[in-house]
Amino acid sequence: MAFRALLGLIVPLIISLNAAAAEIALKPSPPEQYTVVKGDTLWDISAKFLKNPWQWEQLWEKNKQIKNPHLIYPGDTIYFSIINGKPRLSFNKQSSATRSEQRLLFPHIRETNVDEAIPVIPVGAIAAFLSSPRIVAKDELLNSPYIIDFAGEHLMAGAGDRIYVRSITKPKNLGFTIFRQGETFIQPETGEILGYEAQYIAESILQKLGDPATLLITKSNSELLKGDRLMPTEEGQVALSYFPKAPDKTVRGQIISVLDGVTQIGQHNVVAIDKGTVDGIRQGHVLAIYQRGEKVRDAYAAAVNGTIKLPDEDAGTLMVFRTFERVSYALVMEASAAIHVLDYVETP
Repeated sequence: MAFRALLGLIVPLIISLNAAAAEIALKPSPPEQYTVVKGDTLWDISAKFLKNPWQWEQLWEKNKQIKNPHLIYPGDTIYFSIINGKPRLSFNKQSSATRSEQRLLFPHIRETNVDEAIPVIPVGAIAAFLSSPRIVAKDELLNSPYIIDFAGEHLMAGAGDRIYVRSITKPKNLGFTIFRQGETFIQPETGEILGYEAQYIAESILQKLGDPATLLITKSNSELLKGDRLMPTEEGQVALSYFPKAPDKTVRGQIISVLDGVTQIGQHNVVAIDKGTVDGIRQGHVLAIYQRGEKVRDAYAAAVNGTIKLPDEDAGTLMVFRTFERVSYALVMEASAAIHVLDYVETP
């Protein structure tokens, strides 16, 4: 507990020091006040006051009333003002107090919705990607145990069915996640393979060791097939609290895939970029998206079939929420123009 308390003091300090290096960019005419409603995120609220919503820590850290911007609730009102030439936010204390008083002054049983603090980003948009799929090396997936057959003469299997797997003889735990090889992530310019997507299929629990071993399917996202691979289930809680900030160094990469089967990339879509932990990318890093300028034919140039490249255009902002060695998943937070695979991302 002492370590957690110390960490709670150190993290805001680090955020404060990093934010101090960047200048706050305000919206031309920010509202004088805003009342939080259900469905808001910290990013949404900050975007009403700031050009760069991820800079909210820098704006809010000097406000003594908002001790923790991650504990703001629907019904709370935030006020904006300029004091001595510097932007300030103040807080409607009564909204929080009233909430507490209502819970204390009415001890009788009643049905009500419990208010939850608003999240940093829309968690529902990334929930399916927080623990799966994974990005793995080719050998990691090919060398994993695989389904050889199904119990009960089934051709496919789902939740509640038993499967036979080769070969699990010395497991470290009883839980196994079942994957199927998905997309191959390639660096667009060099052709280098950055990793392989392991698509999530199901969860299972070991019932009997051996070759083949017997496992029970406890949860499935789709039907299982022979040849699907198993890897030990990752334990631990997935962090849902993010501290958005720009990377400390210049990063330039590309969008190499759009996930979840969509073809058009827009706000709150999940994409994969060709940068990961080896490039210094961390959870919460914010990158600007630029629409790559097309090459068009210049019919008036002296040279036959002369072409010219149009300027790159600012297309939006994304935030990294899950990292791997060479690839990261990111959520498009803002989209001011059409976004495409191979558009590039850069430190804002």
